[in-house]
Amino acid sequence: MKIFEEIESEVQSYARSFPRVFHRARGEYLFDEDGTGYLDFLAGAGTLNYGHNNPLFKEELVRYITDDGITHGLDLHTRAKGEFLESFNERILKPRSMDYVMQFTGPTGTNAVEAALKLARNITGRENVISFTNGFHGVSLGSLAATGNSHHRGAAGVSLNGTTRMPYDGYLGDDIDTTAYLDKVLTDSSSGVDLPAAVIVETVQGEGGINAASFEWLRNLELVCRKHDVLLIVDDIQAGCGRTGSFFSFEAAGITPDIVTLSKSLSGYGLPFAVVLIKPELDQWKPGEHNGTFRGNNLAFVTARAAIEHYWADDAFAQSVVSKGEYISKRLDSIVARHGEGNFTTRGRGMFQGINCVDGNIASAITRHAFKQGLVIETSGCDDQVVKFLCPLTISERSLELGIDIVEQSIELACSRQDSIPEEVDYFDTEIEQRRVA
Repeated sequence: MKIFEEIESEVQSYARSFPRVFHRARGEYLFDEDGTGYLDFLAGAGTLNYGHNNPLFKEELVRYITDDGITHGLDLHTRAKGEFLESFNERILKPRSMDYVMQFTGPTGTNAVEAALKLARNITGRENVISFTNGFHGVSLGSLAATGNSHHRGAAGVSLNGTTRMPYDGYLGDDIDTTAYLDKVLTDSSSGVDLPAAVIVETVQGEGGINAASFEWLRNLELVCRKHDVLLIVDDIQAGCGRTGSFFSFEAAGITPDIVTLSKSLSGYGLPFAVVLIKPELDQWKPGEHNGTFRGNNLAFVTARAAIEHYWADDAFAQSVVSKGEYISKRLDSIVARHGEGNFTTRGRGMFQGINCVDGNIASAITRHAFKQGLVIETSGCDDQVVKFLCPLTISERSLELGIDIVEQSIELACSRQDSIPEEVDYFDTEIEQRRVA
C-alpha cells in the first residue's frame, strides 16, 4: 500500500472504504493480491452490469486486438463503430419504436451530460435548465451545476449557474405532486424561474439515495415539458442498460425523452464509453461543435455490440433481471421488517435498490461489517444513509442470496454495535464464510 500513500492524490475515495490491493476479477467476484475473494455489490458504481471480465465479450475483444483493429479513430468511420450502431439500432431502438440519432462524446458520463445541456441550450436559445433535488449528473462544471450534492458542488471553486432546482418526486411528501409546482412556476411569469431550455432527470436517483420516481410522476413531468415547449433529458447513465429490468429505465413509464444520456455499463466491459441519443429533428450540431480526442471508443464498440447481441436479442435477460429484482425486494422488505425497528425503509426499482438507514453512521457501519465478511457494497444519499445494491445483473442466484445474507448479518451487528468496529476483530459467521470460500 506504500506506493499509493506516496504518490496517489488525497482525492481517492473508494480505496479508503475498501483498503485492499485488488488483482483479479471474474463475474461477481473481486480478488485481492492474497487471492481472497470478495462479492462485488458495487460493480464499478454500476459500470459492470454484465460482471467482471465477461468471457463472451473478452473473446471478441482479444480477437479484435489481435487482428490489429482500430483502437483510436477520433470520429472516423470504422467497422467496429458501424457494427455497434447497426446492432444498437436493430436490437435496441427499432424493437422499441424509438427514433434517435447517436452522438459519441468524450468517454465519461459527465461529458454526455455536458453535450446534452449544451445542445438543449443551443436549440432553444434559453440558458436555464431545471434539475432536481438529490440529482447527480457529474462533476464537470456544467453537469455539476445540475447536481444537488453539496460535497461535490463545494469543490467547484466558482459559482455554478444556469440551473434551477425543483423538488423530486416524494421530496415534499408522498401526497404532493411536485410536477404541479413546476407547472405553476413555469406558467407564472413572476415566479422568478426563467423558462428553461430543458428539464434533466434521473428516473431512479442513484447517488441521491436510490430515489425512484413513480411512473405517474414521470408521465406528468413529460406533459409539463410538452406544455411549455421544454426539452426533456433523461440521464440514464446509472439506471440504464438493464439496471431496472428494461434496457432504458424510462420504458415502463411510457415516456419519450427528447434526449437520453448513456454511459457506465454501455460498453459492457468497464471500458470508458458515453453517448447522447437525440431526436433527429434536434440534431442541430455544426460539425465539430462538441468534440473530444476520445469521442467514441473502438474497443468499447466491440464489447458493447457483443453485450447487445448476447443479452438483448430477446427479453430473456430482461426477465431474469426482473425476477432477481423481485427477490431483492422480498429479501430487503423482510430484513427491514425484522431489524429496522420501524426506522429502516426500502427503496428503488428492479436491481437498483437500497435500504435507507436514516443515519449515515449506521449505514457506514453496515458496509464496514459487510466488507469484513467479504462483500463490497457502498452507501449513497445526501448523508450516505442508504446501503446501495449495485451487483452485476448476471450474478448467480446463489451469490445474490449470499450477498444479502451478509448484509442482513451486518445490519444485526451494526445495530448492536453502533460505536466503532475494531480493526482487529473479524465478524465471520461460520456458515457464511464456508459458503463464500466455496
